[in-house]
Amino acid sequence: MSLSGNKRSLVSKKTLAFGVAAIILISSIVGYLATQQPPTQQSKTDQMQQLTINGAGATFPYPLLSTMTVEYNTVKPNIRFNYQSIGSGGGIRQHTEKTVDFGASDAPLTEQQRQAAPNTVHIPITIGSVVLAYNVPGMPKGLKATGSLIADIFLGKVKKWNDPAIKSLNPDLQLPDKDILVVHRSDGSGTTFVWTGYLSIVSSEWKEKIGQGTAVQWPTGLGSAGNEGVAGLVRGTEYTVGYVELAYALQNKMTYAFIQNREGKFIEPTLESTSAAAGAAAPTLPKGEQSWTTVNLLNAPGAGSYPIASFSYLLVYKELSVLPTMDRARAQALVDFLWWATHEGQSYAPKLQYVPLPQAVISLNEQTIKSMTFNGQTLRN
Repeated sequence: MSLSGNKRSLVSKKTLAFGVAAIILISSIVGYLATQQPPTQQSKTDQMQQLTINGAGATFPYPLLSTMTVEYNTVKPNIRFNYQSIGSGGGIRQHTEKTVDFGASDAPLTEQQRQAAPNTVHIPITIGSVVLAYNVPGMPKGLKATGSLIADIFLGKVKKWNDPAIKSLNPDLQLPDKDILVVHRSDGSGTTFVWTGYLSIVSSEWKEKIGQGTAVQWPTGLGSAGNEGVAGLVRGTEYTVGYVELAYALQNKMTYAFIQNREGKFIEPTLESTSAAAGAAAPTLPKGEQSWTTVNLLNAPGAGSYPIASFSYLLVYKELSVLPTMDRARAQALVDFLWWATHEGQSYAPKLQYVPLPQAVISLNEQTIKSMTFNGQTLRN
């Protein structure tokens, strides 16, 4: 190769090396400048403190609470929820032991439970009804039942589907000569508290022998955990009867009874009939921090009132610093969610067959939420 050719080759190599270095330098500058750009909206969200609010308790309001928490996460993407649907008994226990940020129960705290968890406030979050669900092939919804008949079935006194006590109320139905298999809750349950409370009102024998409680000694039947457990067992087993919250009965396409109310009317459980039962109680409710032990919507007056209705409560501490894992940011997030759930969150109730809170209950909740503090400082003005 000639000398001039060697020079041209050397120049070409230097030019190439320079070009590669320039590209590397430009890439580095671009990368550096990218890190100096103002953060996008997404990066701002990513930089927000991610908070998880923990709750546990009632299965009764779980479909509604689940929907509320998912929807709230679209409003506040940095707030996430971990709610364990373990039954009201478990919710009260974990609230008392201060292992969750809030508990949920369909039964208000007893006086003994209030003493074990001082500083607790009750926040009614929704209203629902408990239905007598059954699985008899070919039998549609609308079996007529009185309170005394239901009590006798759960006492084990009425054992057959064609028992004269059932036939007399339902002369147009073809009732099979089959044993009735009773299904009840096996866990501590606010739904059980509501159910046994109603049976204690309508049956003196039930009141004397069994009574009201989140867990009782059942005279007969099979147990299953949660509303979902009872619903699944009744739906999957012929000739069964059990009690579940209305939302579970509808979601699982179960058949259920029309129950006689105190005015003698056989009432279908609906939003309207449940709301009618709730309307009478709202003006006489206690303040959030007071005792709710005697509050119930059972066997309420009114021709259109369904007789087995109930509030479902969130249990929280008025002074949130008593929770060992609580800090100011999480306390503020919890209070903000409670306010949202009491207001905007109620719009999701009807679609899930829960009754939205009446204005009187919303106003009561507002007072309760405004009273909540962290280290003595109010969190909602």
